[in-house]
Amino acid sequence: MTVPKKRTSILKKKIRKNIWKKKIYRMSIKAFSLAKSIATGNSKSFLYSKEVII
Repeated sequence: MTVPKKRTSILKKKIRKNIWKKKIYRMSIKAFSLAKSIATGNSKSFLYSKEVII
């Protein structure tokens, strides 16, 4: 016989959501920083071609 699961508290839900949001925020900061370094030409850890093929 199946038993329904207990409901997750609102506090636990908010904590998990905030952890996810912080992780996304850190990833977006890194991506923006990499984009800025590529745009200025100061990137040392990312390899890319400077030629633009049209």
